[in-house]
Amino acid sequence: MRGKDVRLDQVSIRFGDATAVQPTDLSIHAGEFFSILGPSGCGKTTILRTISGFIEPTAGRVLIGGEDMVGKGPNERPTALIFQNLALFPLMSVAENVAFGLEARGVAKAERLRRAQELLELVALGGYGDKKPADLSGGQRQRVAIARALAVEPSVLLLDEPLSALDLKLRQHMRAELRAIQKRVGITFIYITHDQGEALAMSDRVAVMSRGRLEQVADADTLYADPATPFVATFVGEQNVLRGTVATLSDDDAAIDTPVGRIIGRAKGPLKVGDSALVLVRPERITLGGTDDNQVPARLTARNLEGAAVHLHCAAPAQNFTVTVTNGPEVRALPDELILSFSRRDALVYPEGTLAHG
Repeated sequence: MRGKDVRLDQVSIRFGDATAVQPTDLSIHAGEFFSILGPSGCGKTTILRTISGFIEPTAGRVLIGGEDMVGKGPNERPTALIFQNLALFPLMSVAENVAFGLEARGVAKAERLRRAQELLELVALGGYGDKKPADLSGGQRQRVAIARALAVEPSVLLLDEPLSALDLKLRQHMRAELRAIQKRVGITFIYITHDQGEALAMSDRVAVMSRGRLEQVADADTLYADPATPFVATFVGEQNVLRGTVATLSDDDAAIDTPVGRIIGRAKGPLKVGDSALVLVRPERITLGGTDDNQVPARLTARNLEGAAVHLHCAAPAQNFTVTVTNGPEVRALPDELILSFSRRDALVYPEGTLAHG
């Protein structure tokens, strides 16, 4: 099996008067693990179904391996789609489930069973062929669905939130499993999720969507450290959000007057003096009692322990902060009055815009 590239060329999708996907250009590389991340209703599943052929675009083209898919139905495309509910056949054995697509294509029984056994070995389920889906765990059923999809030798595997029904520990385990399988088979994976942890952990690149539009396409490190918009910044990870007015601009620095005083940060977008602006600072980039560019007096109001990390909730004038620090004896002995400190490089300044949460 070899992966193929996928390209959306000015694809837009409307249902009646409602626009599900704004005109979109997107290039996904052959053999890439690519995730589309966003909240419910943002258009990510609509894009997936358009690539698979279940939805025809209102305008634009879908190209797979350079070939225009116009007029080609799902069974004519080099894709396989794994649905959220997996859709395994309960009365068939695991091997029969895996071989089902081959039977529909007229492959002889002996070859079907040989191929099914080969694929079950690939997904670490050798010896499970005679069992029924009900005899398997959630993670094992997930792997059966992947093996069944791989049986028809797709160039592109499409996965629509396949881990959402699993518990947290199993989801975390299956992330590693999926990534390992993708590396072994070498085909293109396009993965839909609203879970940032899944997307960041598995993907070569991630597209973040909001309201039918791509906000940013980048690798996980770039999305986290250098988000292009306030939506991406607040959807991927946690942020402290301050609102204010641009006071001065210099090179890529911006000084913003906020309720906690003047904050200096890194400008991320077109700004001019007098504009309303957002200043975003991640909780783990704030230190206690430091000497960085920005210093804010605050009162400690609560501590939330999460194992190795402690989330401190602090109140400053007209502004609440969350600070994430490493657990230790000094954290348990903090005074009520604190100085919060952060660098101008860690304070991202955006024009007023849409946030992911509130």
